[in-house]
Amino acid sequence: MKVTLLTIGKTEEAYLQTGISTYSKRLERYTTFTIKEIPALKNAKNLSEEQQKNKEGELLLEQISGGDVLFLLDEKGKEFDSIAFSKFFQQHMNNSVKHLIFAVGGPYGFSDQVYKRAAGKISLSKMTFSHQMVRLFFVEQMYRAFTILKNEPYHHS
Repeated sequence: MKVTLLTIGKTEEAYLQTGISTYSKRLERYTTFTIKEIPALKNAKNLSEEQQKNKEGELLLEQISGGDVLFLLDEKGKEFDSIAFSKFFQQHMNNSVKHLIFAVGGPYGFSDQVYKRAAGKISLSKMTFSHQMVRLFFVEQMYRAFTILKNEPYHHS
């Protein structure tokens, strides 16, 4: 199964880039994982929140093919503990999903079109994190999930 993390804009902080790179490399042992950064909108200050969400939504949807399964990282999504998140991945592998995509929206979230296309929403916490930090947290939790599936000692329950 191939897994992609779609993001709007770049990860700017070096310490976050280092962490994301570390866990992305570790994930290579388990799955094909990529991060696709969609460039931030130019002249976004001239757009309303709704216009910005719609333009970002169009850019996100261009990256998704018909058979891809899309989940949105969204504060109103379903929360998992690490064991349940590993079972989430196992379930999608058992269902022969070829490409699982997770998306981090822009500063105002997702457009209605993106919500309609998504198979579901996942929340990493009830707390609010910067969109930059969410990327690191997600990649680390994904790595943790795969080590749980392989019965490796990274996760201590």
